[in-house]
Amino acid sequence: MKTNAARILEQQGIPYELLNYEVDPSDLTAERAAEKLGLPHQQVFKTLVARGDRSGICLAVIPANAILDLRALAKMSDNKKVETVSLKEVQPLTGYIRGGVTAIGCKKPYPVFIDISATQFDTIAVSAGKRGHMLMISPTTYQIVVQGTIGAITSHDLDKA
Repeated sequence: MKTNAARILEQQGIPYELLNYEVDPSDLTAERAAEKLGLPHQQVFKTLVARGDRSGICLAVIPANAILDLRALAKMSDNKKVETVSLKEVQPLTGYIRGGVTAIGCKKPYPVFIDISATQFDTIAVSAGKRGHMLMISPTTYQIVVQGTIGAITSHDLDKA
């Protein structure tokens, strides 16, 4: 099954691989997706929706086993303060449901911030815009497609690493 994000990549002639996994509605974590795909948690990236006090909505793309560093994201996005949005706001803002948020094909072209750890891999897995579907893509290509900014925006949870 092709997703809108996959179609966008195809229209631009961008290489990617579409991966599928069985979704457990009671566990939508990126860690679970990584395990079902047989990939290290550090190579599977989740997309979080945040709101800055100055610039508004932005997306943070971080490893499955990482915690978003709100201060670092605020600094990087020229805000004094950043908070993640409530789950009820995610779909109206992005067009995607929890567990399927991707920066590719969002309702609006929000600023995207990608954790620098993505650059240590040849390919990373990001949501394809639907639960149970991931895109394997070069982090450099992904950054170009989403016009993202790369920087250190996480603190890793060592218990899950």
